[in-house]
Order: sequence, then structure tokens, then C-alpha cells
Amino acid sequence: MTRETGTGKYEQALSRCRNLDPVSTAVAHPCDETSLAGVVEAHSKGLITPILVGPVAKIRDVAARHGIDIGKFRLVDAPHSHAAAAQAVELVRQGEAELLMKGSLHSDELLGAVVARETGLRTARRISHAFIMDVPTYHKVLLVTDAAINIAPTLEDKVDICQNAIDLMIALGKHTPKVAILAAVETVSSKMPATIDAACLCKMADRGQITGAMLDGPLAFDNAISSEAAQIKGIRSEVAGDPDILLVPDLEAGNILAKQLTFLANADCAGIVLGARVPIILTSRADSVRARGASCAVAVLAAHARRRGLQATV
Repeated sequence: MTRETGTGKYEQALSRCRNLDPVSTAVAHPCDETSLAGVVEAHSKGLITPILVGPVAKIRDVAARHGIDIGKFRLVDAPHSHAAAAQAVELVRQGEAELLMKGSLHSDELLGAVVARETGLRTARRISHAFIMDVPTYHKVLLVTDAAINIAPTLEDKVDICQNAIDLMIALGKHTPKVAILAAVETVSSKMPATIDAACLCKMADRGQITGAMLDGPLAFDNAISSEAAQIKGIRSEVAGDPDILLVPDLEAGNILAKQLTFLANADCAGIVLGARVPIILTSRADSVRARGASCAVAVLAAHARRRGLQATV
């Protein structure tokens, strides 16, 4: 399995956005060069129509100091990062924005406004995070969830985490995505709760409690990713060796996995939050230019899928 030549995995997502209208996006507290430059880049690619929410004088000062042109963008004044997060969420609630994007504030500040009971963007689903990864040694885009929000998810939490990821992959054009539910081993054991959760999730999919995908688990990482490893262990599975989604047992496992792929396998890693009323673009200052663009493109595709009614909470 080698890196795709010609059009890369992320570039395929960007190419699917070319005939789509830009999506109105509330950007919370874009008060440094990285966050402002990312907004301008996404706008220049025709992905988003930004609304910059934060201390207007500071945003304009940062733009002027770094030669970033924000003259075309709407600015909404908010005195500090907490207020900017709340105001950006309110713009979504009022229907003025279809996407929410993190600026230079901490993720917890933005997500705190998102999950606020009376004023946030909650749905019936649990909010979860997905890393959309371009791994050079894997043959397609790989989604890892949840590696950033749910620390020790229950079985019921994992149902929502799984369904959020499935809906996103469908929005990206993948019909019947394959979900590998990871554990340390591929056999069910009462001593390893992650294996029991995996078995339950598969049976729940059989009974229609999880829809739109093909699930298998528990699978250890080697036989989830490698069909040869699965064959050696006598595992017969249409998922093994070809998953679109890796559902991890908890946040620590997922975060370690995503960072291993990034720093040892040179993967690009785009981030998005799912399960709220709108997709949330959660970028990091450490993200590459490709990854930032991919995060926006994935969110745009999800927003357009919502317009078409393909899913309720992506």
C-alpha cells in the first residue's frame, strides 16, 4: 500500500467542493496569524464565507501586522475568547452560519459554548471528534475516533461516536463504510471490557441500532489494518485490511494512535467535531496547510450533506 499518486487523498475531498457554494462559517476568536491565515486560505479556495467573531480591534491589528487581507469579511465584536465562543455559537443558532470554526482560543472554551444546555448546539447525539487522516502507507483516507473529546466512553457513547463517524464518511461519498472496532486482542474476553463493547456494537448494527456501515470487532490494530495479519490469525472479515473508520476503545488509545500515525508515519491529520447541530472545524496551530484545508473541506461536504438531508447530526 503506497501513497496515491496524482490527486492525493485530501485533494479528492477538496475537488469535490469545487462545484459547491461556500458555507457561511462563524470563526471564534481568530486573533493570531495562524488562525487568520487559515481562514483566508479556506476562503480563497471557495470553501467558506467567514464571519470573524472576537475583539475587532485586535483582529484588525493582527491582520495588519501580518499583511492578511480581511477587508471582505464580516466582523462581529466580542470582548474576549469566552464571549467570542458564545457569540459564534449564537450566530449558528440564529441560522447565520452553517459551520463553526475554532480560532486562537482553547478547544475547551469553544466546546464549552457548544455543549451549554440552554444556549449551545446540542442534539440527541453525543458530541465526538474525528481525525481524518492521510496516512502515506494506507490506501485511503482513514478516520480515527474518538481521540479528543470522550475520555472513557460507555457503550452507549460509542454507539453515537460510531454513528457520527459513519454519517461523516457517507457525507464524504463513501457508501457503506467499514468500521474496525479496536481492542488489544481480536477475541471477546470478560477481562477486557473493550472487547465486550466491540461485540455489542456489532450485534447492535445487526439489529439496526447502528446503521449505514459494516462493523467488525474486536480487532487488534494489526489485523484491523492488515488482511495478511488477519488471515494468519484465521479471521474472516470484509473489514480487516480495509477499514474506513477505526473506533478506538478510549481517548488515550485514540490520541496515542493518531499522534503515532502523524509523527512516525508522516500522516496528515484533519480534525472535525461531530454530533452538534453543525460540524465544527477544530484545527491546531501544529496542523499542516494541507490538514487545515482538509478540515475545512470535510466540514463543507458535511454541511452540504445536511442541506440534502443525508444525515441529521453531522
